[in-house]
Amino acid sequence: MELAKGDLSPLGDALARYVRSGLADVEQEKSAILFESFLSAHADAFERSCAPGHFTGSAWLVSLDGERVLLTHHRKLGLWLQPGGHADGDPNLCDVALREAGEETGLRGLRIEPGIFDIDRHRIPARPGEPEHWHYDVRYVVRAGEDECFIVSEESHSLAWRPVAEVAKDPQADASVRRMAAKWLARVG
Repeated sequence: MELAKGDLSPLGDALARYVRSGLADVEQEKSAILFESFLSAHADAFERSCAPGHFTGSAWLVSLDGERVLLTHHRKLGLWLQPGGHADGDPNLCDVALREAGEETGLRGLRIEPGIFDIDRHRIPARPGEPEHWHYDVRYVVRAGEDECFIVSEESHSLAWRPVAEVAKDPQADASVRRMAAKWLARVG
């Protein structure tokens, strides 16, 4: 499958490069088309106020040696996930992922690698004052520096460095987190 050609916007162009990169399997290619359609249909797609859903940016935050990933036990969702969050109007999701990784972990000296690493569209359940909606999450590789001492933010119950190989095999882990772990292992293996 191919994304539409033409002047798509920086995110549209990045999605097209992602599909061509070989990191996207058939399901990810289908998701990229959904992402592009959503981007084209909603001028406010980077705002939380976009009722059907909105774009978010996340970080596959790996240790300097690439063997471990830092996961957060998300306070609202109760799942171990990668750090990330709302774009809040910023269409540069690479910047969003880096900012959120720093805010949620307290780590300094983080470096982001160019290009989309993974995408995931997932439904966020309704909560008081917030209807059910979709997150169109764009994920980037972020590398930690030498100092791996994190600080747990109010958005998390906990943070933990986990061996990527263990995450890839963990049946309790979120499916998209396992997918990213498998992608990472294939990339560095």
